[in-house]
Amino acid sequence: MPYASDERAFRAEARVGAAVAVAMAAVVVMAVVVAAVVVSGGVRAGAAPRVADLVWDELADCESGGDWRADTGNGYYGGLQIGPPTWVESGGLHFADRPDHANRREQTMVGEEIVRRQGWEAWPSCARELGLLGHGPTPLPSAPMRSGRTAGP
Repeated sequence: MPYASDERAFRAEARVGAAVAVAMAAVVVMAVVVAAVVVSGGVRAGAAPRVADLVWDELADCESGGDWRADTGNGYYGGLQIGPPTWVESGGLHFADRPDHANRREQTMVGEEIVRRQGWEAWPSCARELGLLGHGPTPLPSAPMRSGRTAGP
C-alpha cells in the first residue's frame, strides 16, 4: 500500500503548512499593531484615563464659579484657576497664552496633564471638598459630587 503512506505524508505536510500559515498571519497582525502604535506616537508611560467632564465642571464650579474665562486678578486664570507656570509646564501654550484665553476643552486637556503630573493636590481645597484626594483620575463611580450628581467615566 504505497498509496496510503503517501497520503499520510501529504496530510502531515498539509497540517504543517497550515500551522505555518497561521503563525505567519499572527506575525503579520502583530507587525501591523506595532506599526500602528509607533505611527500614533506610542503608548505614554503613566498615561491616565480621561477625567469625566462632570468632574471638570464640578472643579470649575468650586474654583471659579464655573467661569472658564475667569481673570479675577489673583494670579490664577480660567475655570480651573491654573497659574501661568503650571499652564506652561503642562503644555497650555499649545492652546493659548493663558488659561482664560483657552476654551473649556483646552483647559481640561491641560488639566489632565496637571493631574498626571501633580495629582488632584494641584487643587487642594476644591479637590478635598469634591472628594477627589486619595483617588485616581476620577472619583469612584459611586462618589457623590457636591451637586448631588454621581461622577462616572
